Formats: sequence, C-alpha cells, structure tokens
Amino acid sequence: MSKKQKTIKKPVTLSGKGLHTGLQVDLTFIPAPDNHGYVFKRLDLENKPLIHAIAENVTDTSRGTTIEENGAKIGTIEHVMAALYGLEIDNVLMEISGPEAPIIDGSSKFVVKALKEAGIVDQQENKNYYEITEKIVYSDPDKEIEIVVFPDDKFSVNVMIDYNSRVLGHQYASLERLHDFEQEIAPCRTFVFFHELEFLLKNNLIKGGDLENAIVILEHEVPQEELDRIADLFNKPRIKRNSEGVMNNLDMYFTNEPARHKLLDILGDLSLIGRPIKGKIVATRPGHHANNQLARKLRTIIKQTESKNVFPEYDMEKPLINVMQIMDILPHRPPFLLVDKIVAMTETSIVGVKNVTMNEGFFVGHFPGEPIMPGVLQVEAMAQVGGILVLSSVPDPENYATYFLKIDKVKFKRKVVPGDTLVFKLEYLAPFRRGIVYMFGQAYVGKELAMEGEMMAQIVKKK
Repeated sequence: MSKKQKTIKKPVTLSGKGLHTGLQVDLTFIPAPDNHGYVFKRLDLENKPLIHAIAENVTDTSRGTTIEENGAKIGTIEHVMAALYGLEIDNVLMEISGPEAPIIDGSSKFVVKALKEAGIVDQQENKNYYEITEKIVYSDPDKEIEIVVFPDDKFSVNVMIDYNSRVLGHQYASLERLHDFEQEIAPCRTFVFFHELEFLLKNNLIKGGDLENAIVILEHEVPQEELDRIADLFNKPRIKRNSEGVMNNLDMYFTNEPARHKLLDILGDLSLIGRPIKGKIVATRPGHHANNQLARKLRTIIKQTESKNVFPEYDMEKPLINVMQIMDILPHRPPFLLVDKIVAMTETSIVGVKNVTMNEGFFVGHFPGEPIMPGVLQVEAMAQVGGILVLSSVPDPENYATYFLKIDKVKFKRKVVPGDTLVFKLEYLAPFRRGIVYMFGQAYVGKELAMEGEMMAQIVKKK
C-alpha cells in the first residue's frame, strides 16, 4: 500500500536563540496542503517573503546550512529540516520571526517533540518517492570526502567520520529505517572543538552558543585557567574537563554521538531534495557543503529523468513572442537567428520553436544528397531559446549579451532533417544569480526526443 503524504494537525511554536546571530526567535510550524513541501516565511521582513527549502536556494554552508530567496535568508536550518524528514512530514509552512532557526540544545530532539505534540496526520496524495536506479557519487578527493547513493527499495544512511583527533578519531553511525530516527538520531547534539571557540566568537559567530547547546571537545590538555576564561566568555559557570575529553558537563547520549549528529545533518541537508528518496547513502567525512552538492545533483537528475519524453503540449499556432519580437530581445539576425517563436514562458522555463526548411543555407554542404541539421546548430538554437528566457528578466534586453560558459551532457537522439519542427523546452537547474544561469534543455520533433543537454551561460551588460 502506498504511503500518504503527511503534515501536522495544528500549529506549534518553538522559541530560542539563533546559534550565530544570538537573536531570540519564534518558529511556528503550520499545517500545509498536499504537495506544498517545506517553506519558510520571514514575519520580521516587509511583505513577509517566502523562502522555499530546496537545495538550489542554499547560499552558505560554512557553519550550518543557510537558504536564501529573493534577498531573504534563513540560517542554520539543518536540525529543523532533519526533524521533518525523520518524522516523514512532507508539507509544512514555517513562520519565523528572525533570520536564523533556534538552536535550542543543538539537536533535533525538541523540534521532534513539538511536531509530535502538534500531531502528524495523513493527507490525500501519495508520497512522491524518487527511487535511485543507479549509483550516484559526490566526492572531494582533496578532503577525502565521498558520499555515494546506491539503489535500494528503502531509505538508509551510513556515516563514517574521522577528525584525526585523539579524542574524536574514526566514528561510525547508521540509520536503517526512519522509524528509529526519534530515539537514535534526533537527540544527538552538534559539537565543536575547543580551539575553534575563541575564533568563532571573535568572528561574530556563535553569539547564541553556550556550553549547553554543543558538545565541546578537548583534543589536548588545557590549563584550568584557560577553561575558566572560555567559560567566562560564554557567561557560564566555570567547570572542569571530564575524563572523556569533553569540556562541559554534558553527558554523552551515545559513545558515537558526533557521528550520529553528522548523520542528522545529512538528513536535514538532503531534505532539500524536496521529496523522499529510496536508496542507501554511504557517507565518508560528510559536511554541509558536500551534502548540499549531492542534494543539488540529485535534484538535477530527478528533473532530467522526469522530463524525458514528456512532450510540451502547447498551442503552436498562437505564439507568445513572435519572430519580430524575438529580434527585439536577441541580437542574432538571419541567417543565424534560429528561433521562430516562443509559445510558453514562466519565470523558470521556456518553450520555443524552430521550423527546419530546405532553404537553410547549411543544408548545401551538410550533406549533399542527405540534408541533416548540424548538431552544433541544434545546440545554438536551444541556447537562443534559453537566452530569450534570461534576457526577458531584465527591462532593457537590448543592452545585454548572453555568453556560453559551459555545455555539458549533450546527447543527440535522432536526425533533424528538412520539414521537421524542433520544439525546445528549457528550465533552470538553479536560481538565476549574479548573472549566471544554469539550464537543462530538450529538443523534440513531434513527440520524439531529438536532443538534450545542460548549459551554463552568463548575462553581461554591453559596453
């Protein structure tokens, strides 16, 4: 039997300080409809902007996971997101009164408690799982980081960490089923090395940190006066190191609590895929940056997989933008203008048409007796369609040019010949930021996929 999507039964609020900002914030979880996903709402900003919790919106992973949309940010969201994913909640609106989620005790325990008190209820729609069908890898050999996702009929995670430390060397943690998340992973708190504390404080971070919301690990013997000085910086009572090499007086819930917390972080960061997956994750030395890179990669694969062979059904007779209007947007002119009309466009996608006729000049030599449209011109035509989408986002497109930065994963599925009508469908793979756009495009002849590929381009103002 298919599992149903879930939300919460009633609103519930958590309050606390942000780890890095130190600001007191209220975070209210509100029931949301089917297929809503995870969305934050900044109540403290004008117009109360929404920020969708998806991998492409991550803008910082240095000391937690920060997402941003339309200039509005939410920081340190990973523990909140892990609780939602661990409890298999699919849809929720999160209203927050500041720029950072509350750290509370540095784990997901109290978030889980609040969500369960609100009640978790089934919805009408089935869960939209993505099943991993082939091995997917993200690696950073220089940092000895590797995260691999293997095909499996259920979700599980295995994590290995190694900090080359006498106190925190190799540790291993696993989660074989989400049912065990609440007891085995949610209570596991974040950790920091003692030598990092003063640096973080001096760099305007961990303003909301104290000796009760993080495990502070001593790698080496430290004089008691130094322990006292750091405790004073946090305005906490002076304490002594215990025998496990932990500075504060917190008892470890598990001998491998740091590894379990890294597993918690993976769940929080991979929740930004936007849907549950079925697959086995094996992670070596993971971190927020690596987690996000894997989540972005999975979102790209999902978009490409699910858009394959889905021919765009639009009214081809009534162009949204005709060829004369296209020439007001693009600098290209015949014979190098390879778009005849645009039939659909949103903020993140576009559909354009190229009619291929025997009058095309390139058919004279490509090839005599067997006219075939060159693949490079198919790519160029698709890029011109994408350029129209990008340039339509500025008020004066005639003053901008679009330049290729990269073309990748281009595949040609069939010949394009005179008489064919090419329909190009493109969509953003990542939000359009700092003049850089990353797209996935497909070209169809009839309902048959003719070509596909990824492209990255830059929009530059003309001198």
